[in-house]
Amino acid sequence: SLAAVQTLSGTGACRIGGQFLANFAPVKKIYIPDPTWGNHIAIFENCGLEVVRYRYYNRATNALDLNGMIEDIKAAPEGAIVLLHACAHNPTGCDPSKEQWEAISALCKEKDLQVFFDSAYQGFASGDAEADAFALRYFVEQGHNVMLAQSFAKNFGLYGERCGTLSFVTNSAEDKERVMSQVKRIIRPMYSSPPIHGSSIVRTVLTNEQLTKQYYEECAFMANRIGSMRKLLAEKLKEAGSTHDWSHITSQIGMFAYTGMSSDMCDVLTAEYSIFLTRDGRISLAGINDGNVEYIAKAIHAVTDGKSITTE
Repeated sequence: SLAAVQTLSGTGACRIGGQFLANFAPVKKIYIPDPTWGNHIAIFENCGLEVVRYRYYNRATNALDLNGMIEDIKAAPEGAIVLLHACAHNPTGCDPSKEQWEAISALCKEKDLQVFFDSAYQGFASGDAEADAFALRYFVEQGHNVMLAQSFAKNFGLYGERCGTLSFVTNSAEDKERVMSQVKRIIRPMYSSPPIHGSSIVRTVLTNEQLTKQYYEECAFMANRIGSMRKLLAEKLKEAGSTHDWSHITSQIGMFAYTGMSSDMCDVLTAEYSIFLTRDGRISLAGINDGNVEYIAKAIHAVTDGKSITTE
């Protein structure tokens, strides 16, 4: 009962999934987290869906705004679509706990919402690809007919190969065939067929026990290195003299740290210190290493000293 197609990475999966929903969903309104990956908005609007934001991140506490999230999703009409980041939320790196995911699942079930998961960092969140699939698998166990957009760009190092999948959990083999037929009709005039090279690499790795073991070990190594950079950056900020609470950096997960810095602070970091980051304060931890972390910490301290890194 699982319908799935190869897509042009996660972006293509979101685009095909969004078009399918625009064509067939009873409520053509998709609720996405605030903040979210910037491309989500344009992708779903271009599909013809109405994009609505739900509260996700509390900038005053640099933490998940669970109450706001629940309140906004509860206000959605029955049958609406809700987009959830499966793990390592982009850009905040702030994920719900298992107990919080359970509450979100129950609410989506109560409201009969169409759940659309976007999974771009499986294996790069905790370092355990199986653990990173918890939310998705829990929702399926609870009877949600979820949709899943999946990217292999980061976790397989295949960014340039545009390798991803779009999957649908359906009720029966007959429903699966109906979904596949309609998805193929969307794909055919858009790009006809996806490239074969990247998907062949993924298939080769995941169908070979030895290569799969090596892949999981390397994912864990990368995630652990990023985690160590989180801790080291927080330590170096303290050593530089910062009195801010940077604990959100170490509590977040995935490739990014959502620092709380303002756009003006980010502009100064780029212009005066040649440190490049998005203007919402998100930094890529993959670009930090033992050789530059002290310089980065001192620069961040220089632009944040005496200023707030939270907003009311």
